Amino acid sequence: MKLCKTCFSSVWPFVLMTVIAGITGFVTWLTLGLSQPEPETRIAVGLIVFVAVEATLIHYVVSCMRRHCRHHVPKMGRGHHLSPGA
Repeated sequence: MKLCKTCFSSVWPFVLMTVIAGITGFVTWLTLGLSQPEPETRIAVGLIVFVAVEATLIHYVVSCMRRHCRHHVPKMGRGHHLSPGA
């Protein structure tokens, strides 16, 4: 998997993913508190949700960065169109 170093130099997408996963895990932990399970069960399920959401978001962000990276595409001058017949 070839990744562009310029696209991955910013840490903000990864920080935002971790915050979203943390909030989701915390809300899961709070919700499980309403049903009174064991504290170890609440922590375990909250961590599982955190890891699942984090892994899903990492996969999504990395695939989007690879798909939309334009750092290696030659720049087109004025008057050039994307389609050859235009």
